[in-house]
Amino acid sequence: MVVGVDGSPGSRAALVDAMRSAALRGACLRVVAVYEPPEWRLPAAPTPLPDRAEIEESLAGAVRAMVTDVAYELGGEHLVRPPVTVEVARGDAADVLVRAAAGADELVVGHRGRGAVASALLGSVGWGCVRHAPCPVRVVPDGHRA
Repeated sequence: MVVGVDGSPGSRAALVDAMRSAALRGACLRVVAVYEPPEWRLPAAPTPLPDRAEIEESLAGAVRAMVTDVAYELGGEHLVRPPVTVEVARGDAADVLVRAAAGADELVVGHRGRGAVASALLGSVGWGCVRHAPCPVRVVPDGHRA
């Protein structure tokens, strides 16, 4: 089972859902965080940008902390923590998650609930995964509605 996380409330909800499901099924959980390198967004950096290793180490630490928090939270449900691996990759989130889902039973992603028009204009990781993943995709709402 693969779950994509980015630190947002939607991705945390997806992680909770995926960890709960993996624990109940006795499945392994692969947590994948994707980032866009800062140079992809800036025309010219005014200060030196962190290198790839720094970005990935920082992101991996944050994701591991989120996994630990969620596992602790779900421990109250008496669930046994499933085997979890954390991966960090750079690139387009939907593309990376679709590749990571090769051979998986399921891909779980969060949804920010921006609505159809905003998703159409801005693109959507969830939509990209639903359209291209090689396995079933579950899109989990974050539970917070404006």
